[in-house]
Amino acid sequence: MSTASQYKDWTLFLDRDGVLNIKIEDGYVTKPDEFRWIEGVPEIIASLNKLFKYIIIVTNQQGVGKGLMTMNDLDAIHDRLRKDVNSVGGQIHAIFSAPQLSAENHPDRKPGTGMLLRAKKLFPDIDFSKSMMVGDSLSDMIMADRIAMKRIYISHSAETEIPADYTFNSLAHFYQSILRGEVNFL
Repeated sequence: MSTASQYKDWTLFLDRDGVLNIKIEDGYVTKPDEFRWIEGVPEIIASLNKLFKYIIIVTNQQGVGKGLMTMNDLDAIHDRLRKDVNSVGGQIHAIFSAPQLSAENHPDRKPGTGMLLRAKKLFPDIDFSKSMMVGDSLSDMIMADRIAMKRIYISHSAETEIPADYTFNSLAHFYQSILRGEVNFL
């Protein structure tokens, strides 16, 4: 059985859409007032801050590449996200986004590892063998696997078969499972 304190020198990487906020199906969050938190997530992040050294968001955002929004729009969304988390005592240490189109095959876009490598450059003490990626897509899990991180899959459907170390139905369920000692990477 693990204890939550075992992760104090670990990094938690989080996808954004579908993990932190309600995903707009076949669309994009293009401005701050379209961003809708999944219930309780800012408080969960604040609680996760007590368990992990770093919490970093890595998110594909090809709405920018498609011209549906600008980088300034994306920055405004992320500023709001940070303020909401800060207002409940939490902290996001960094946010990395890949605004390129999927067709560009840019190394920053998941399943590429570019955003993770940028995080390591900013925080050289990140150890990918002591890192978890929480995401709701196959590309999140492939990216984590490529750099030998632990894979936490957030499933929105009972039918989904995605290779992951653990599967949960929400970030809240993942957090509660850590507290109960059910997530063990020792």
